[in-house]
Amino acid sequence: MRIRPVLLVLPLLLTGCSTMSNMSWPSVHWSSMNPMNWFSSSAQVTDQGVGDINASTPLTEDSVKNAVGGDYRLRSGMSMHDGKMLAFYQAMDEKEVKMTISGEPKGNVQRVDVMDSHVESEWGVKIGTPFSDIYTKAFDVCHKGKGDDAQNIECKAPQSQHVSYVFSGIWHGPEELMPSDDALKEWKVSKIIWRADPVQ
Repeated sequence: MRIRPVLLVLPLLLTGCSTMSNMSWPSVHWSSMNPMNWFSSSAQVTDQGVGDINASTPLTEDSVKNAVGGDYRLRSGMSMHDGKMLAFYQAMDEKEVKMTISGEPKGNVQRVDVMDSHVESEWGVKIGTPFSDIYTKAFDVCHKGKGDDAQNIECKAPQSQHVSYVFSGIWHGPEELMPSDDALKEWKVSKIIWRADPVQ
């Protein structure tokens, strides 16, 4: 007798699932139920870190792999920055680099560069957000980028000492000068950076 209610409920659950899969509103994305997709669909850049990555995360393959989940393929390497040797892991989606997690060898994560449009800041900023949605002027919050970002500008996030946004766009003026505020209105976020140390 106790089995009958269960048998009655099962068909309802099964038909409910098939009905929900055909619903247009609210839309249900079954791929988001897959644990392999949890990082890219729900991770945020916050003052403390990126998703499960923070200043306490060891810069090891296992730790980084566990933090980013199975949605990415990791590629490791070494580089020089300001005269210091850095180790890094790149989170790859096919051939595209979606994130770079870096720090001193055998240390903890010091920096995460986010290029994945699915990972946004907790304040709603993501890849493609226009400069004018966040700032009215660049003075005292933005500076010219360095290294690979030399053609771009980097600006401190208004709500955080650890997050900054890199903007890319068209500028017809001298390379050594900051673009005007009017020009920057059309520039868009191409990278979100989290640092363990406060942004300088």
